[in-house]
Amino acid sequence: MNPKDLATAAQVTWCPGCGNFSIMSAMRMVLAELDREGIPLENIVLVSGIGCHAKIVDYMNVNSFYSIHGRTIPVASAIKIANPDLKVICFSGDGDSLAEGLDHLIFAAKRNIDITLILHDNRVYGLTTGQFTPTSPQGFKGKSTPSGAVEHPINPLDLMLVSGASYIARGYTHGIEQLQTLFKEAILHKGFSFVDVLQVCVSYNNLYDSYNKLTYTVQGNDASSFEEAQKIIRTWNYDRTDVPIPLGKFYQTEVERFDQSFEQYRLNPSERDRKMKIILENFI
Repeated sequence: MNPKDLATAAQVTWCPGCGNFSIMSAMRMVLAELDREGIPLENIVLVSGIGCHAKIVDYMNVNSFYSIHGRTIPVASAIKIANPDLKVICFSGDGDSLAEGLDHLIFAAKRNIDITLILHDNRVYGLTTGQFTPTSPQGFKGKSTPSGAVEHPINPLDLMLVSGASYIARGYTHGIEQLQTLFKEAILHKGFSFVDVLQVCVSYNNLYDSYNKLTYTVQGNDASSFEEAQKIIRTWNYDRTDVPIPLGKFYQTEVERFDQSFEQYRLNPSERDRKMKIILENFI
């Protein structure tokens, strides 16, 4: 399969220079590669929240579900529990999952459910034109904080690590090859995968110059070590603009998954399809 085959006829309305283009391109290439390797597109489901990031499902010819603001993970969890054969990939913004949906994010990590969350972390509410989010730096000036935000940002990777996520990584949209690697690893990982993508909003929080100077890829780290992952993750707290920003896979472990707990309740595929047909016929 060619990644171009995953494009749709929908008009792309992201701003020129938006980091979402890189995320979409990387994901198209990964899904096309997985399809060639034996994971067909019909076994992939994309779930999005609300925000600029969410438009990605309009531009990818893959099964998808639009959720409401902050509710990406409950939808994805239900899909995974209902059909464990599916690879469920969530796209969410930093405001979407770290504000409205923070409780769902923490519990997805705690439960270690086998879904992947790609966080489009532009550190601003771009769709609503410039309000600060939980990862905006202290002093951020936007429409909701014209004098500067007084809050310190949270470190989502640190939060995911202590909450129980079993795959944790960070990428940057000026490193599309690295994004491909991280996305593929995250999707294939059995457990809750969290990939924080530094995705620049050129219109309301253009951080390209800063990220280009400060980002680097970690080398030789032991991704199985909780302590080493935490040490790396805490070297940058999303507030400082004068310290290096690590990229790469920080943590990966294999532990019991939430979606494994429902195997005794599942129908065999033929019975499931029969019941689904009845539901759809009655719905129509």
